[in-house]
Order: sequence, then structure tokens, then C-alpha cells
Amino acid sequence: MSKHASYWKANLRLVFGCLVVWFLASFVFGILLAEPLNSIRLGGYKLGFWFSQQGSIYTFVVLTFFYAWRANKLDQEFGVRED
Repeated sequence: MSKHASYWKANLRLVFGCLVVWFLASFVFGILLAEPLNSIRLGGYKLGFWFSQQGSIYTFVVLTFFYAWRANKLDQEFGVRED
């Protein structure tokens, strides 16, 4: 496998992983499991409500920074870093 194909495959795997985490936080925890999670309190709010209103947004912001950090590391590993 060529270096560029390996880089692209690693990048797609990173994007897919981030999307899975975001899907879990926003759809699964915020919608599908909202009722069972509401029995748990976080900062005075029901956890299912917190995930649907704030948790998915926080998760998205954290994933954005994580993706940027990890993508930079991939660029260094494969020697395609832009300076």
C-alpha cells in the first residue's frame, strides 16, 4: 500500500471514530437513552436532558480539538505536515 493510501486510510479511520463518538453523545445518549439517563443527576440537571442540551455540544467542541491534534500527529507521521 502506498504512503498516501495509508495516510488517507488513517485519516478516514480518525474521522469515522470522531463521528461515532459524536453520534453516541448526541443521538444515543441525548435521544435514545434520555429517559433512563434522566434518573441520574449532573449538576442538578437530569443527565439525559444535559446530554441533549449541552453534552452533545461540549462533545462536538472537544472532538474538534481532538481531531485537529490527532490530524497534526498523522501529518507528522506520514511526512505531509504543512509549516
